[in-house]
Amino acid sequence: MNPLSRIPERSGTAFTLRKGQFLVVIDPLGQQVADLVAFNAADTREAISSGRTLDYAERIYLSTGDTLYSNRSQAMLDIVEDSVGRHDFLLTPCSIDTFRHFYPDKPPHRGCFGNLTAALEPYGIQADQIPGAFNCFMNVPVDADTGKLRVLPPLSRAGDHVRFEAGMDLIIGLTACSAYDSNGGTFKPIDYRIE
Repeated sequence: MNPLSRIPERSGTAFTLRKGQFLVVIDPLGQQVADLVAFNAADTREAISSGRTLDYAERIYLSTGDTLYSNRSQAMLDIVEDSVGRHDFLLTPCSIDTFRHFYPDKPPHRGCFGNLTAALEPYGIQADQIPGAFNCFMNVPVDADTGKLRVLPPLSRAGDHVRFEAGMDLIIGLTACSAYDSNGGTFKPIDYRIE
């Protein structure tokens, strides 16, 4: 089994994942979001798509047995194991503009978007190519009557994880989220392992 890798708080990384390999994303300390994006390694114009995925799943809360699809309707990642059962695929990666909008009294931070941009640049992926992320462990309830979104602390506890199987060769971007509300006001690392 491959060793764990750690993403320090408020940072991100990128790596390749081959078809048939598994990616395990772990919340080592609890209540920490990890933004995940995926691109077809052979053609990075093909990227993970919340719209396609939610359309085919016919629901907004995805878990074990669900597939994350690309903008070309191809299976990118299957969720094969999930110890939390609550993730978000509605909200975009936080950015410096997110901080200016939601946290004007806090120091600005480049956020997950900036971290993904820096991590994916060596793969030739530009900022404008970064799609909405699958936000592992993010807790975004939706009011049934008004549709209003709330961002609450994650339900994940120390050691909780989600395990994905790659449906094609991928380039993955993964972060330890930088937004205050997403993580209950604290920032912690994210662990991951490729199997």
